[in-house]
Amino acid sequence: MMLSTQHFCSYLASVVLFTSVAGCAGDALQSGLDPFAPMVFKEGVTVMPLNPPNQSTLTPFYVSQTTVFKFAIDLDSILIGADGVTRYTVVIINPSGGQQAQYEGIRCDSSQARIYGNYYSTGWKENPLSSWKVIQSAIANRYQAALAQGAFCNIDMQEKNIETILKSLNPKGFTGQNKPSNSMGVIIGY
Repeated sequence: MMLSTQHFCSYLASVVLFTSVAGCAGDALQSGLDPFAPMVFKEGVTVMPLNPPNQSTLTPFYVSQTTVFKFAIDLDSILIGADGVTRYTVVIINPSGGQQAQYEGIRCDSSQARIYGNYYSTGWKENPLSSWKVIQSAIANRYQAALAQGAFCNIDMQEKNIETILKSLNPKGFTGQNKPSNSMGVIIGY
């Protein structure tokens, strides 16, 4: 009889343990963790560049037919962040030849851009009012949209391969728009 009671107690303890473990790993609604809930964005630390844009790696890129400005990106400055932000230095050239360099970031998941700071003759100066703003694609000077759509993003996902970005920014093939693809999603014409 003692053996039966001991087996029964062991069996009961096993059932209780299994039920409690299964309950912890079970339904997402029970645990409070929804695997389909949107992730909360947490931006990593952004460090301003130490040097001005590198003239030898400054590459012009197409923005639109209606823009009066010219745009170039410093290929050495492109940083694919683990936080989902692609950071880079862009140089904007006005019609009279004046230049402005900015350090910026693009988020593909939310289609937003942020200007972290500007380069002056004395060096980089952080923008204290910097915030994320929706990328405008229906304006003449849509350079952020051109970079996002043409190189940094695969629709709403960050491009993680620097070689793919550099190939996309090739001035001979850069369109500043989503690259044409066939029905299987394979990029054509590049």
